[in-house]
Amino acid sequence: MPTDQERHDQGMTVRRAVLSDAHVDSSIAATTDLTADWQDFITRVAWGDVWSRPGLDRRSRSIAVLSSLIAHGHHEELAMHLRAALRNGLSVEEIREVILQSAIYSGVPAANSAFRIASEVFATPEPASSETNEGAAP
Repeated sequence: MPTDQERHDQGMTVRRAVLSDAHVDSSIAATTDLTADWQDFITRVAWGDVWSRPGLDRRSRSIAVLSSLIAHGHHEELAMHLRAALRNGLSVEEIREVILQSAIYSGVPAANSAFRIASEVFATPEPASSETNEGAAP
């Protein structure tokens, strides 16, 4: 069984590959006493345990994440994970299909918001730093 440090190291490697060095560096720089345990937890558990499992490839994980974010209306995370989906090998066309599929199960308003956010993301180059509130974002 891996140690917490090994899980953290693995998580940081995956987190950087999926979200980008700039995003992770911004997250780390924004860490406070309040959010330090959260940053450690999200790195070890979400990225070191779940995203590192062999059962799904990163493309498939991105599809699942996009679907979940759309379904639950987590717009503050969607832009970040749209960029991550591109980094994980999804095309804009495939992302469009994910949003259309989500419309059937999550509703038209959810898809409208997702298409608006995706249009904004794909119209602008990737930012040098995070576009989310890192107190809560992975």
